[in-house]
Amino acid sequence: MRRTARELADAIDGTLEGDGTLEISGVAAPERAATRDLIYVDSAKHVERAAASAALCVIAPEGLCLPGKTVLRSAHPRFAFSKAATLILDHAPIASGIHPTAVVAPLARVARSASIGPYAVIGEDAHIGAGTQIGAHCVIGAGCWIGDHCRIHPRVTLYHHARIGHRVEIHSGAVIGADGFGYAFGEGKHWKFPQVGIVEIGDDVEIGANTTIDRGSLDDTRILEGVKLDNLIHIGHNCEIGAHTVIAAQVGFSGSCTVGKNVVIGGQAGFGERCELEDGSVIGGQSGVLGGKTIRGGQTVWGTPARSLERFKEQYAFYGRLPELAARIKDLEAKVGNK
Repeated sequence: MRRTARELADAIDGTLEGDGTLEISGVAAPERAATRDLIYVDSAKHVERAAASAALCVIAPEGLCLPGKTVLRSAHPRFAFSKAATLILDHAPIASGIHPTAVVAPLARVARSASIGPYAVIGEDAHIGAGTQIGAHCVIGAGCWIGDHCRIHPRVTLYHHARIGHRVEIHSGAVIGADGFGYAFGEGKHWKFPQVGIVEIGDDVEIGANTTIDRGSLDDTRILEGVKLDNLIHIGHNCEIGAHTVIAAQVGFSGSCTVGKNVVIGGQAGFGERCELEDGSVIGGQSGVLGGKTIRGGQTVWGTPARSLERFKEQYAFYGRLPELAARIKDLEAKVGNK
């Protein structure tokens, strides 16, 4: 979608320097940009890249000189670029209309403006909101509720009675609402504990490819508004992920974990049962948080078991020196033994 430089400057609350009528139709890295693409630069070390680019319009902070360019000034260029991109880029359609091979149950309620792709299955009493697109080979279980303007990519599975908010994007292979891993041992075997809750996904959530979110046991599993989940994440039963939290790939949550809002979690971190991560905490990649542990608001932790970043760095500095320290201890032991 074409936008003028003036429209983009207004949208990002930026200051326009140059030709406000310049039309922008795409975004790109400086080296790949065409004249009508938007680029950004966030520090002086990248100014030469931007200056040499064919792009005529650039988002940059105050103090960076870019002669011959139309400049949109912003204190936060990366954020401003992301915001501008949402106005310029059109999403590739996932589906258009109701494909003749789709199977839609008689009692399903599908908005007239919704689209359902080839071989998708929509169960009884499911609700599909206005402008929502359901990709090929998706399965939307009985009683599911999906809001407006969602994008459900091919081969997503929603088990029965999952609830999806508005403007949610779910990437291929995700499974929402499978049974949680809950068993009680008795009489020499494992008995399945009831998994009768549901999964609730808030507005503006994005769920990565092959991510799995288990349904609640006796309560519900909740993903609140604005959460961004990477690929290959597992969220166990009864977990709650707070608003605007971001979680990188291959993170795993045991059951009944509680994550506050605006939490940042690095890739491959693992969480034992009933962990609590308070608002604004940061969990480093590959960290291990033991069951029942609480990470305080604003705290940054790393390592296994997870501890404060300062303590982790202090201890980690010794790891590389262990052979040297072991040799020194052996020498001291030998000297003491010879006395």
